[in-house]
Amino acid sequence: MIFGLFKKKSGNIAIVERQYGLLTAAARQPFLYTDLDVPDTVMGRFEMLSAILILYFRRTRASARTGQEIAQEIVDAFFEDVDHSIRELGVGDVGVPKKMKKFAGMFYGRLESYAAALEIGDRQALADALRRNFHPQQEDAPPMIGLARYLISAEAALADVPEDLVETGQLRVPPAAGQ
Repeated sequence: MIFGLFKKKSGNIAIVERQYGLLTAAARQPFLYTDLDVPDTVMGRFEMLSAILILYFRRTRASARTGQEIAQEIVDAFFEDVDHSIRELGVGDVGVPKKMKKFAGMFYGRLESYAAALEIGDRQALADALRRNFHPQQEDAPPMIGLARYLISAEAALADVPEDLVETGQLRVPPAAGQ
């Protein structure tokens, strides 16, 4: 994108690219879509990447300055990806800001609701929030308890990741298979 030419360049580009790649790979695990009821749609992938990024941000909130800077750059990369995807789906330049505002609101709303449930380890509250977001307006939606269980266990595992792996963009989200 041309706007990327005018952005302030940070020394973290390689780290951010590596970490963002690991996070998106974690959100694309086939098991999530085949066994944990994540819809294999554009919105389902947005929801899953949002959930993985929320785990990452919760892990980095207590990180040193470097880890927090990288986390902010990953947020920027995520929204750059969303912008690019919106444009690929045919939304014109005039409609992009409105859509971006909507997606940002969705992301930060999920951050709030998932964080509240994760903070107290409430699997059912997390499953309920996931169900509302992954399967909106679907009365017979799956219960999402398996995904909630996975996210809670992944967050616990991420808490034990050494800070040097966070600062070098090598934090890996545990695999979902078998959760």
